[in-house]
Amino acid sequence: MTEIIIFLEDIDPVVFFGTNNSLLDKIRSFFPRIKILARGNEIKCMGEEVEITLFAERFNELLEYYNKYHRLDEQDIEKYFFDGEHMKSASNGEFEQVIVFGTSGKPVRARTVNQLLLVSDYKNNDLIIAEGPAGTGKTYTSIALAVRALKEKEVKKIILARPAVEAGERLGFLPGNMKEKLDPYLQPLYDALHDMLPFKKLETWLEDGTVQIAPLAYMRGRTLENAIVILDEAQNATINQLKMFLTRMGTNSRFIITGDTTQIDLPKKSDSGLLQAMRILDNIEGISIIRFDERDIVRHNLVKRIVKAYENEENEAGKQKKDQLKD
Repeated sequence: MTEIIIFLEDIDPVVFFGTNNSLLDKIRSFFPRIKILARGNEIKCMGEEVEITLFAERFNELLEYYNKYHRLDEQDIEKYFFDGEHMKSASNGEFEQVIVFGTSGKPVRARTVNQLLLVSDYKNNDLIIAEGPAGTGKTYTSIALAVRALKEKEVKKIILARPAVEAGERLGFLPGNMKEKLDPYLQPLYDALHDMLPFKKLETWLEDGTVQIAPLAYMRGRTLENAIVILDEAQNATINQLKMFLTRMGTNSRFIITGDTTQIDLPKKSDSGLLQAMRILDNIEGISIIRFDERDIVRHNLVKRIVKAYENEENEAGKQKKDQLKD
């Protein structure tokens, strides 16, 4: 039995569900085996996972339609819900790789081979290193795993960290209070969380420490227990910083490290702790190292070509350097 809660943000439920819930009853008629309860702006759905996933897919499309056209009637609902091809694809197992349901009920799923590997390896390893180019979903998939673990009470908190390398982690000269100084570096993590957690729930968890987002330097001296801890942009953590981070691991904790070794912003690339960690931690039981590549990029199609072009340029530069040394 799977249960999800969908929040109607900035939508009048009276208008969306129709007079006397007539439109909601129409929706229910297409999913008789799902229990659908509506209270205010909150919709709770309970049923088998495949049917819940299909319902969430269709409901999210319905929300997008409503937000675009500001109208909804029974014909609109039939168009988006009563679709034999969608029903068929669900029965064939197309929706099996759902990690967590987002704020609008939209399923967040593993979409590429290495994203699937990350989800699979998470089950059997307490430390995962996911390295690869931008846009491959390393961080997004990792945060989805963390949100799922928190919702299922596998852990008590999520801790997200990034090295603030651009400011040398000396943030005093920047304007504003500490939160305002740090937010530009941590915004991508907030963005991912907002996709997966309702605004009010996320704000509550940020306030009570259930979800923590902080620069890597703030990890020093802590023992992190009963938590999923994600270190993003780890290519910009120095060797000492990454060693410090890894030794924070406590009881019932899972660590995921993500980074792109082609985008090291440290003065010397050799100072990157991620490069060393991938070398010395390989083949250790309980540790998984996953190498993403341009085939995993799920952004604009041009991003794949851009990444490949830079990779070819670096390979050519490396080849020329070797040829010069030979001469």
